[in-house]
Amino acid sequence: MDLAQSLGLGDQTEDAQLKQQNLHLYINLKLASNGQPQCFPDKDNGMLTTAHDMLRNYLEKNRQLSSSYYPADQRIQDFLDRYLADLDLDSIPSLPTMTFELDRHGIARELSITMAEDEFHSDYVASYRVKQGVLHNPVNDRRTTKGSFHIAEGGLPVPGDKKQVPKNTFATLLEHAFNPPDSLLELPYCSKQSDPAKMFVSLLLKPIVCPEIPGVDAEKTMEIRFFAPGNLVSNLDFVESIFGNGGNPGLPQYDAALDVEHWTGHSGCVILAPHLVGLTKQAVGLPHWDDATQRQRDEGMCWKQADERYNDGQAFKILARDASGVIVSILADNYFGYCKKEVKTHIS
Repeated sequence: MDLAQSLGLGDQTEDAQLKQQNLHLYINLKLASNGQPQCFPDKDNGMLTTAHDMLRNYLEKNRQLSSSYYPADQRIQDFLDRYLADLDLDSIPSLPTMTFELDRHGIARELSITMAEDEFHSDYVASYRVKQGVLHNPVNDRRTTKGSFHIAEGGLPVPGDKKQVPKNTFATLLEHAFNPPDSLLELPYCSKQSDPAKMFVSLLLKPIVCPEIPGVDAEKTMEIRFFAPGNLVSNLDFVESIFGNGGNPGLPQYDAALDVEHWTGHSGCVILAPHLVGLTKQAVGLPHWDDATQRQRDEGMCWKQADERYNDGQAFKILARDASGVIVSILADNYFGYCKKEVKTHIS
């Protein structure tokens, strides 16, 4: 493991100011290559001016490949295509392909604070730069688990202590998860700009599932992809600081399928979508009380009044999985603990 790339542990003698300047340049190169407005602290964008034509060429290639996925994302999308195929949807919800890829430790942390400042505030989180690194304070720092765990039907059996959700409702929630309001897509780093960058951020994790047994068996990991609206990049800073950054999913050396000795064969995906708590039960396709099964009535998966919110407007997580070894979770909250626990859920 490259500790510098994965966890930011390395040569502490490196000049901190120079390191931050290089990080700012890297961030702006990635913004430019995704067609987003750049964000420089002092208008010193000489490097981007020099590389202008090269970046335009790279952006055009990105656009032409916008229907292609990284290998890990392709495995997840293939699962969604199979899982939702029997619903006869006009189009199956698809993973975003143009995202700000957090391919090394520290990028998420820098993006979570307003450029040239030491803090950031939104409706979901307050972040502060401190001597030890960063302090994130999400609006919800504790949650109850009662009634918050939902599982889509159609895959493996749903335990009695979890809420069973119709597959068409999962598909609707997934579609809304990939279409958050513009304000939620704004990157904190660019929040004070007149034209701030707005996009999803994504992260690859490779948590250890089976530790190495020297002389007997190699260490094995699974792959988990995180997708979050830009405003929630601090959540990804949190999880990568626990489990380590898994690298750039577009490069072959980070493709789990090319490392069969160390891959368990499982793929996970976690999507942050706190805006889903505003959806009504009717809007997500739940049946009316008169048409519901007894289990749906017992679990609140139906409605009597048209304005009843899904899960009573409270935070929840919903997942879909089957025997193929792929699991997709949607977290309708930015409580940091959900992100950490969801990685542990995928592992188990």
